[in-house]
Amino acid sequence: MTRRLRALAVGFELFALTLLGVAGFAVTIAAFAPGFGLGMLFLLPAPLLWGRTIAQVARQRTALLAGVSIAAPYQPAPPPPVRQADGWYRKDRVLYRSPYWPALMGRIEWLLGDNATWRDLGWMMIAPVTGGLLALAPALLIAAGIVLPFFGYPVGLLLIPVGFLNAEYAVRGAAAFNRRLLGGPFLRSNVDNVLPVRHPVKEWVAQALLPPLRLAVLLLTSLLAIPVFVATVLGFIAAYGLGLIFLVPMVLGDLRWLATWRRSLAHWSGPPIPAPYRPLPVLVANSEGLFQVGKSLYRTQRWAVWAQRFSWLTGDPATWREVLWRGLDPIVGGLLAGIPVAMIGYGIWGLVLPRITQTVLGAPRHDWYGAIDGNPWPAIPVGLLLAWIGIKIAPAAVRWHGRWSRVLLSPSAQAVLSQRVEQLTQTRADATAASASELRRIERDLHDGTQARLVALGMNLGAIERLLDTNPTAARELLAKTRESVGTALRELRELVRGIHPPVLAERGLADAVRALALDSPLSTVVSAHLPWRLPEPIEAAAYFGVAEALGNAAKHSGATKATVSMELTTENLRIVVGDNGKGGADPMRGSGLRGLAQRLGIFDGIVTISSPAGGPTELTLEIPCASSSPRTSTS
Repeated sequence: MTRRLRALAVGFELFALTLLGVAGFAVTIAAFAPGFGLGMLFLLPAPLLWGRTIAQVARQRTALLAGVSIAAPYQPAPPPPVRQADGWYRKDRVLYRSPYWPALMGRIEWLLGDNATWRDLGWMMIAPVTGGLLALAPALLIAAGIVLPFFGYPVGLLLIPVGFLNAEYAVRGAAAFNRRLLGGPFLRSNVDNVLPVRHPVKEWVAQALLPPLRLAVLLLTSLLAIPVFVATVLGFIAAYGLGLIFLVPMVLGDLRWLATWRRSLAHWSGPPIPAPYRPLPVLVANSEGLFQVGKSLYRTQRWAVWAQRFSWLTGDPATWREVLWRGLDPIVGGLLAGIPVAMIGYGIWGLVLPRITQTVLGAPRHDWYGAIDGNPWPAIPVGLLLAWIGIKIAPAAVRWHGRWSRVLLSPSAQAVLSQRVEQLTQTRADATAASASELRRIERDLHDGTQARLVALGMNLGAIERLLDTNPTAARELLAKTRESVGTALRELRELVRGIHPPVLAERGLADAVRALALDSPLSTVVSAHLPWRLPEPIEAAAYFGVAEALGNAAKHSGATKATVSMELTTENLRIVVGDNGKGGADPMRGSGLRGLAQRLGIFDGIVTISSPAGGPTELTLEIPCASSSPRTSTS
């Protein structure tokens, strides 16, 4: 009885935490409208961090009250901005005089780009009617069992023991719900690998509910486009009508957050939409120390930067396509996302639930919901039918919404060409630097090792020649040492050649070369490969050294005991996933290894992505286009 009474008290506290989460969710959503809509970005970090505080309190109280430990799955915070040699702070392609704005942008990207942030918001939104309601359900049953006999329902007394008997189970269910939403992904370990736990029923429910939830988020972005477009129009009126020209970069540049957010959501319906903006030109002073922007010369860098940003924004066709999208998206995108969401919402909350509450709780009936032509009973099947239709058309609506976003937010052919030229320039510089660094390494190894040993061999042979007539015994001893030096020189040459291009890679291919790496790794490494054909040697070498770098980092820094390497080759690209069961927290910004790996693969249009939440596990993904799909990987 004591345990059940305690479980009832724990249920009350867990429900109270969900109410606190609702308050945090309301404050966060309230900050989104002025933050994204009016460009008041400084309003965003505080409510998001407050929401994290609430979620962390829920984790701690769940662990204390229900005995369920939940680790915080947040990514590490970004490092502070670094001042460049010219005194400016750079964030992407924009220069700032003060570190405040680049730090703010980095903090916002960190918060919005972390999946744990959205899991926290999801918990705040649905916990009161799911996990929190489950924790409170036994107390509600007991209260109903006490109250119903006074209204002529003595059978309600049966609810009291039901509530007491299920109090502990309800708390466990609520704690499991909190762990599911507030913790990281569930993993189970086996001898060979680390695999996610599969739940077929939950996967089916997720597949049915995920498209409507995505449409709800897309509908939110479409609604946010209304204040963004209003702010844009008002900014143009004030800029060109009242002469407040400084507002133009604000409404064109600072309000790009919404379009950037929408592009990042495009992966729900296909590949992500790349940024369509032209590269920001480099600002260079002439021989007189003046900065030229167009046909104007500026003596101070501050005004030159402002003028350059103004001309860059107003002269980019992608800017005006985005302005057009701000005005049309509330109509087109709002209808595409709103119709299925409205069907599901009205079917469940407008027809089904009102009829259930009228029947079970005796709630008053309203004429506008819960009835079909005055008859309340068809409301349930009609509502379920509407919700079912909304769920069925939701995946197609997500796809069409993505196509609509690509119409105006995708880069034009000219923008793609400009970005490609900039990318080629950068990767050519990376390739030149990597080649020069490799040549220096080879030269250093030859000079410090093999060359010095060969010089010593020549000196030994000269000494042997002099000793042959006078001291044959000493000559034989020196000859034996010389033979050992020859073997050492050969081993050094083999190691040097192996560092340039491993023989096992040339003879047996990438899969066997990686398996050889796994055998030499201090970690227990499992390799799985599906490579139907051989790739060009440069791509295989880049992939091999990429896996070697990843396994080396895992062995040195992660504290892992096991690692996995999965390689899959399709007609489009080579995909390699290197995972470990270490402590996680890997950050490309805090070390040169991952940046160097990205530069190595960037020569072949490859990309590197990493997932490494605090507490692990870490998963590093390498993707390299095949030679047939990438003009830069041609060996000719």
